[in-house]
Amino acid sequence: MPVIWLCCLPAQADDITVERLGVEIMATLPHAADAFTQGLLLHDGYLYESTGLYGQSSLRKINPATGEVLQRLALDPGYFGEGLTRVGNQLIQLTWKEGLALVYDVSSLSLVQAHQYGGEGWGLCFDGEALWMSDGSATLYRRDPLDFSLLGQVEVTQRELPRHRLNDLACVGDHVYANIWKEHRIVRIDKRSGIVDAEIDTTPLLDLSGRPADPEAVLNGITHDPKGDEFYLTGKFWSRMFRVRFVPAAR
Repeated sequence: MPVIWLCCLPAQADDITVERLGVEIMATLPHAADAFTQGLLLHDGYLYESTGLYGQSSLRKINPATGEVLQRLALDPGYFGEGLTRVGNQLIQLTWKEGLALVYDVSSLSLVQAHQYGGEGWGLCFDGEALWMSDGSATLYRRDPLDFSLLGQVEVTQRELPRHRLNDLACVGDHVYANIWKEHRIVRIDKRSGIVDAEIDTTPLLDLSGRPADPEAVLNGITHDPKGDEFYLTGKFWSRMFRVRFVPAAR
């Protein structure tokens, strides 16, 4: 029986001020406009991307400077690709409603195994100890990186209200950064308490993104580059990707 890990900090912790941040664009990069981006990962100088839609889902290895797809694996037409992360020499890709976490060798992109889980899969990241997973609700799930078993969960709140529609994730230190589905903003979540302590406005990226006039062409895809404390951001069907820093919002 796994030990269930739950947050237990006092409720008054949610009284903290939510820091307002914006984006400073460090580089504008090409991005495949056919990619319905669901997960993004930086590893060893390459980007790995999970794309969605039934019959079009894929796992890709990308040259970030050129946007060239160096390797591409098409998923089974019955799978809808979702969040993506790395644990050691393996990649883990979620599926939306299929209840499968697909595990690949990071070098060959060959499928190694699959783990089953209940509910929907949206975002996924690894903090060095545990996996953090979203399902579009206001809950983050903490999972074992070896067998994907549930270790616990945290309810995400912003000013004491649930923060729903958590999408793609990036684990950075004591925080989980989350795209918010259908919103052009990112929240920074204290992973122990679930409290949102910062919100990042990415609106300046929209006019530069090359996104089509499609309501589904929203911000999604976030990964952290620790070398410069920068992030790569893109969106569904965007023809641009951005390397950015999160900075205090202009007043």
